[in-house]
Amino acid sequence: MTTPAAQRLLDAARNRTPCAPVRDLIGSGDIAAAYAVQKELTDLRLRTARVVGHKIGLTSPAVQKQLGVDQPDFGVLFDDMDVSALDPVPVAGLLQPRIEAEIAFLLRADLDGDFTPADVRQAVGTMAPALEIVDSRIAGWDITIADTIADNASSALFVLGAERVRLDQQAPVDVQMEMSVDGAVVSKGSGAACLGDPLAALAWLATAARDLGDPLRAGQVVLSGALGPMVPVVPGMRVTATLTGLGTVSTRFGEV
Repeated sequence: MTTPAAQRLLDAARNRTPCAPVRDLIGSGDIAAAYAVQKELTDLRLRTARVVGHKIGLTSPAVQKQLGVDQPDFGVLFDDMDVSALDPVPVAGLLQPRIEAEIAFLLRADLDGDFTPADVRQAVGTMAPALEIVDSRIAGWDITIADTIADNASSALFVLGAERVRLDQQAPVDVQMEMSVDGAVVSKGSGAACLGDPLAALAWLATAARDLGDPLRAGQVVLSGALGPMVPVVPGMRVTATLTGLGTVSTRFGEV
């Protein structure tokens, strides 16, 4: 039986109509209840999709300020969320999308059981520049931390750039990001904006995911969190992000 909070979010996605927040059903500060709803929705998605990784959300102070929250969260990435090969990316299935630039970690080892910061670093195979298209099933992005967690960390789609870079070639904390829309710069940031260091964000995720019984696995992609402010997606726009040492990632959105 689907819980009321999960059903509300399911209906919003299926009807393509944003819904009221779910905090009235689970409590605005009940993190455990929110992740329980997320797991419920994940189990339903697994009937037709496959988990390929995780995303860390709300790591940037700029994004936390934009959304009025004060701590990170995480969600699950499914294979059908990867639109790296699509040109253009369709917008018809999105409700109120926004886009942000991030560092993607491609893992070569599991992060389960006890691990140290050195283990976290060793688990990273390569990095890639990435764009995440976030979306909220909650009307007007009127979210608390519980709302966004339940809503799979407000996830939607992601794009990976072609470059693959090792940690010994580029320190994530030193990455500088510039994102443009149709040639005009709309967002700037750095690796240091991501919980002080994207590797610290990865360690936070590895601990949180392990403690919830869903540890990170070799072969998975981890989106480490926004390096700067996100911007609304407009049909027809071309978005390009340049991350120093990691290269460029770009995507184009279709018309309605």
